[in-house]
Amino acid sequence: MKAVVAGTLLGLLTVVPGLIAEGWADEKALQEAREVVRQIEARYEKTKDLQADFVQKTRIEGFERPVTSSGKVYLKKPGRLRWDYLDPATEEIYVNQDDVRVYVPEHKQVLVGKLTTMAASKAPLELLQGASRLEESFEIEPTVGKERGVGGVRLLTLVPKAKEQETPRNLQRIVVEVFPKTYFIRTIALHEISGNVATFEFSSLKPNVGLGKEVFEFKAPPDVEVVKAPVLNGP
Repeated sequence: MKAVVAGTLLGLLTVVPGLIAEGWADEKALQEAREVVRQIEARYEKTKDLQADFVQKTRIEGFERPVTSSGKVYLKKPGRLRWDYLDPATEEIYVNQDDVRVYVPEHKQVLVGKLTTMAASKAPLELLQGASRLEESFEIEPTVGKERGVGGVRLLTLVPKAKEQETPRNLQRIVVEVFPKTYFIRTIALHEISGNVATFEFSSLKPNVGLGKEVFEFKAPPDVEVVKAPVLNGP
């Protein structure tokens, strides 16, 4: 019996330190993640407007090569966004609070809808709109694994909070990387339940340049057809 007890105690002495170390590491990771969130929110709280270039790479489950596009994004408080795709095709997305207009010159159409129901456009736009209050819309976790962002800053995983009367999401999580000194968002990776991953990388950021309201106001050409946007279930 004494031998059994001694063996049990010896086992505990070897296992418990490992559990303590693991718990300490998890707590440290969570603290780091919360500090990154605090820095992001503080940065975007001070940002009245912002313009940047972006490259989007979408990896579709079952396809070897990603689909790549690029353009420019403009942000102005409160709640104004403009998202211009320039290559390989032109498309302009205008957001005013919850109102969205998607202009496709090639089709001579403008889709009109609500951000809360146009899920295909929602995730990156909602994230940029609400970067100063992330914890209102997302559960925040340290990203699993040893990979870190530029400058060794911890990556964040954002899990969208479920809201009443909301269209079901195909979005599983968002992984966010920031610039190490400014804490502006550098990359957003949208992970869908289907396995598809869309990554947006931002560069040439210019904050507080005094963007005018005219940048965010869409004026439809006379030959453009206005179409009500469908409700989508993607990110």
